Amino acid sequence: MKKIWIFLFAILMFSSLAYVFNLEKGLKVYISVDMEGIAGVVSGGEVSSRGHDYDYFREIMTLETNAAVEGAIAAGAVEIVVRDGHGAKTNILPGLLHKKAKLFRGITDRPENMMLGIDETFDAVMFIGYHAKAGTADGVLAHTSSGNVIDFSINGISLPEAGYNALVAGLYEVPVVLVAGDNWICEQVKNMFGNVETVETKVGFGSAELGLHPEVARAKIKEKTVRALRDLSRFKPYKLQAPYTMVLKVKKEKPLYPGAERTAENEFTFTSPDLLKVLDAFNKMK
Repeated sequence: MKKIWIFLFAILMFSSLAYVFNLEKGLKVYISVDMEGIAGVVSGGEVSSRGHDYDYFREIMTLETNAAVEGAIAAGAVEIVVRDGHGAKTNILPGLLHKKAKLFRGITDRPENMMLGIDETFDAVMFIGYHAKAGTADGVLAHTSSGNVIDFSINGISLPEAGYNALVAGLYEVPVVLVAGDNWICEQVKNMFGNVETVETKVGFGSAELGLHPEVARAKIKEKTVRALRDLSRFKPYKLQAPYTMVLKVKKEKPLYPGAERTAENEFTFTSPDLLKVLDAFNKMK
């Protein structure tokens, strides 16, 4: 019994020292934010600038982002970068965003896209408002990048947006430590990443959802952000072995990317040792 108490005390001391070290070092955190997985969102009109409830939900989106920012600060973050990753990338309200966060907004043709600005100086990545991949029957507004995509895989693994964005972070040895969205994306990222904190903002039933109150969702995001960032040793960068072979299935074909092959009707294949080149091919043909 004495040995057990000594062991537990040693774990506690190690966790405390790791936390103190993070505070002294100062964490740098990257937060990529989408909209379909935000608490309460269930229809396309709520995430479109032409929708009558869009202004309400972009405020909820911003506040949900702030919950992650607040959790990061509580865990010792000294630099926080937020990427508005939805649609035209102009959804988060800059004046409502937490003052200690910097905001990437606007469309880019760079292959990093929703991960614009990620590099090896970051300690952790979080995904807020994310959604399940295309073809997820009960996923809330499930899709992969565009409504034209049926499936997108790399090296035989079918990927949601959280998957290929995590691969971009993995290029720089940065782990994804938290994902917030519906239950289906939470399940998908656990299957891919293994150890990752998740917050189920809603349970998806296709065109319906059973969701948390936005304030409850924010409280959970803040709590789990603190828990994740206080013990980063639990998380590993998500990687696949190069070369990377993409198989893209679409509803409507677009012009071939240089070096890509049309392997079947509405199906394209492209292989490269450069992940960002693969993602560029994906963006051009999706």
